[in-house]
Amino acid sequence: MIVPHHVTEMLRRVRTRYFDTGTEARMMPSDDPFSSLRPVRATSAATIRGYWSRLTSLHVGTDADAAQLADPATLEAASVYGANIENMIGTVKLPVGVAGPLRVRGLHADGDYMVPMATTEAALVASYARGALVASRAGGISTAVLYEGVLRTPAFVFESLLEAGRFVDWVVAQVDNLKDAADATTRYGKLTSLEPVIDTNVVFLLCRYTTGEAAGQNMVTIATHALCERAVAACPTKPRRWYVEGNFSGDKKATFLGTITGRGRKVSASVVLPPDLVESGLRSNVDAMLDYGRVAGLGALMSGQLGAQAHYANGLAAFYIATGQDAACVAESAVGFTRMERRGEGLFCSVTMPNILVGTVGGGTGLPSQRAALNLLGLEGPGSGAALAEITAALCLCGEMSIVAAMSAGHFTSAHDRLARKR
Repeated sequence: MIVPHHVTEMLRRVRTRYFDTGTEARMMPSDDPFSSLRPVRATSAATIRGYWSRLTSLHVGTDADAAQLADPATLEAASVYGANIENMIGTVKLPVGVAGPLRVRGLHADGDYMVPMATTEAALVASYARGALVASRAGGISTAVLYEGVLRTPAFVFESLLEAGRFVDWVVAQVDNLKDAADATTRYGKLTSLEPVIDTNVVFLLCRYTTGEAAGQNMVTIATHALCERAVAACPTKPRRWYVEGNFSGDKKATFLGTITGRGRKVSASVVLPPDLVESGLRSNVDAMLDYGRVAGLGALMSGQLGAQAHYANGLAAFYIATGQDAACVAESAVGFTRMERRGEGLFCSVTMPNILVGTVGGGTGLPSQRAALNLLGLEGPGSGAALAEITAALCLCGEMSIVAAMSAGHFTSAHDRLARKR
């Protein structure tokens, strides 16, 4: 058998390091004393200064670092930030760009939106802005929330399959009782379905909720905990152990379950681009984009993608960070299907994204910069969460059209060279 060169080179480097004098001692557990930073109950300008005093005394960071992270505006709003973080030492500033106007014609979002995006990747906002301009000139992007349901999946461990079955039989008969327990914890969330799944002696309960205008991660956790406590207290068949989340829901993970059934809001967005707009706005043509799309689809299939898309994560991460969403949810939100096909002489482009987790309230949406970014969109009140999800899908469609055009026409590299490397 021939060992690939990159493997032998890696082994050479490992051996060189492994036989260095002192390697064995360096890799052994150490009982050297260290100084711990104890968390504080509340955040204030004084606690932030206290952390920096401790850090600099340990020669970790400098006064200049403190001035950047703990600037006057941050210190003034310390108590506001403190509700969203522990051990706070400051804030990080990211450049925020805007893509738009993006015309969205949806069930919930209807208008021309200026979309904020926070990123350190040059060329990204330009690409999404190009897609937004072309889509808006084509009349706008049609969007619809197709499904809503944030999932939490508690797990119950029993002695046997027989006990697990008895528990499920009881749960099915007590759904209304369990729903009351969950719904009592929130004014906005509602348990909409409860589906038991048995694996021998382990039972998962797939609990789906609507969450109003919030993304709802904490909301559904608290509601599910109350549901589980009532089930354990009332059911004659007692589990040996139970957990509020059994790692079945797909929370912050790309899963087959999320791809098929959705988690959060499932949204479709589409637009038909006339051929002249493809040529003038995207600097490609319909045939070239369809040709590249076929190759990209094959690549997605052969590599085992969950779904088939180009780069949802780029737009999602920038949009989520700018507007105070949970950025870790990009892991599950960046799953879906991009389609492009000929419609008459034009190009039909669509995305379907089953796991969009966004909200206009809760989480980081109330922080000063993030609230200002959300204000650009003008979304508030009933229906604003669904509208934000539709705008999210429309934004991702803009990115898909722009990158496929760039790849198909061969100007992807030159654009990044011009806008990123040589800026």
